[in-house]
Amino acid sequence: MDNASADSSAAMVRERFPTVCLIENAENRGFAAANNQAFARTQGRYVLMLNPDTAVRAGALAMLVKFMDEHPRAGACGGTLLYGDGSLQHSAFGFPTLAQIWLDFFPLNWRLRDSRLNGRYPREWYARGQPFQVDHLLGADLLVRREAAQQVGWLDDEFFIYCEEIDWCLRIKRAGWEIWCVPPAEIVHHEAQSTRQFRDRMFVELWRARKRLFEKHYSRSFRFAARQIVRAGLWNESRRARAAARAGLVTQDELDKRLDAYARVRHNGCV
Repeated sequence: MDNASADSSAAMVRERFPTVCLIENAENRGFAAANNQAFARTQGRYVLMLNPDTAVRAGALAMLVKFMDEHPRAGACGGTLLYGDGSLQHSAFGFPTLAQIWLDFFPLNWRLRDSRLNGRYPREWYARGQPFQVDHLLGADLLVRREAAQQVGWLDDEFFIYCEEIDWCLRIKRAGWEIWCVPPAEIVHHEAQSTRQFRDRMFVELWRARKRLFEKHYSRSFRFAARQIVRAGLWNESRRARAAARAGLVTQDELDKRLDAYARVRHNGCV
């Protein structure tokens, strides 16, 4: 699936892998829509979402398929995501809560950010190597049973980027299926570490996606409380960004980009 890439990767695939079914989009249709195009061309009992910035370790996909074959109530599963240096990247999460939104903006300390309060499952659960049930997995590595997908529908095309896998897992779980993390299946996710740098467009897209997710699945009172937290958080982030600029830690251009992104989230209906 080539979603209007700007490099020559599509040509490389055509040349080096002539038997591969390559779908090329003239414009970027978004992550969900592009995956749905690919899913429509499949016939197998499972479909796999796998980011292009991943490297699958030996045997990982076979482990996931074997697990699904042996657990007929599993609607989806995924493995352990690792950073490029081999350290753990959380790949399974609890569904979003007000506490998670608060900790996005007011992290307090690393123990809380890495806790169940923030939707993370204990690192020890990954380390012990036994499968465990979760609310949702990251879309960087997600194997979904076709029967479950046909029951609840494919990805929601309205999610351009971010939150599409959360929405999908919510629908799958509500239909009575289980979702599992299978730790021995390891996938290296190279891009994830570099996303710690602030990116204004991605920040806006994230909150646009969260708004749609909350509107689809959460109550009016939840959305009201979430808006108050986000507004307070954006005010705090703006204050911190200005302080960093005064201290010479960020450039004026970077400050302007951050403040513009915060304003777009605040004023353009993203919360």
